[in-house]
Amino acid sequence: MGELKSKEERRFQLFWNTFFIVISIVALIPIIRVFSMSLSSKDAILAGKVFLYPVQLTTEAYVRSFQSGSFVSSFIFSVFLMLGSTIVCVVMTVLAAYPLSKKNLKGGAFIMTLFVLTMYLDPGIIPKYLNVKDFKLIDTFWALIIPEALSAYNMIIMCTAFRGLDSSLYEAAKIDGCNEVQTLFKVALPLVYPTLATLALFYAVGRWNRLSDVLYYVNSSKLYTVQMVLKQLIESVKLSNDEGIQTQLVADNIKAASIVISMSPMVIAYPFIQKYFTKGIMLGAVKG
Repeated sequence: MGELKSKEERRFQLFWNTFFIVISIVALIPIIRVFSMSLSSKDAILAGKVFLYPVQLTTEAYVRSFQSGSFVSSFIFSVFLMLGSTIVCVVMTVLAAYPLSKKNLKGGAFIMTLFVLTMYLDPGIIPKYLNVKDFKLIDTFWALIIPEALSAYNMIIMCTAFRGLDSSLYEAAKIDGCNEVQTLFKVALPLVYPTLATLALFYAVGRWNRLSDVLYYVNSSKLYTVQMVLKQLIESVKLSNDEGIQTQLVADNIKAASIVISMSPMVIAYPFIQKYFTKGIMLGAVKG
């Protein structure tokens, strides 16, 4: 019986290992193809010869991107914007989630309901724009941070993580003379660190990939993110091709290179945060 069970377990393990290997390969193919296109020549791309490896290797798309006068400055600005936005978003999320995790908070259920409603009732871009304009945030650094400073979904995950902590920990902290602020920083936050790191990753990725707010709220080029500059590069290459200007690039070159450049910081950062990812999501998904 034990041997039969062992065989069934091995078959089960083999099936799922094979399944996830296939899924991983399928997910990697588009990324490899984009990377190959970014290093391939114009003629190879137009002829449809590029698939999983570069054809007629060239780095002109990357050279063109980094030689752009505004690219380096926008890249540095995007990194600082991502870090600043992530800090603000995490602080806002913690400050909203911790009080709402308390069962004895008066009106807590009503406030939580208001947060949940924002997940389903989106006012649209025009009311958002008018709101940002009324607060005189148009064409400012804060226009890229404040409107998206809190995600109700992430706040609920954080709130659930706080609720999952043993109530005796809070009682012990109270007996030791800790107030709510001290309890938050000395007791609660260290215990939900995996969830905190996971949500920080969510916020960082969201900020890094976001382009719409730059299009809507920013007029000055000094506030352009790297995604905005790469968008302009793609449009300039398209215009050059349309006007018959000789170039070794097509829009697909720049587009592929921009995707590789844009995802590089997240690819570099993810291995350092990945160990917290699964634990953080599970901690914030199970109600204590």
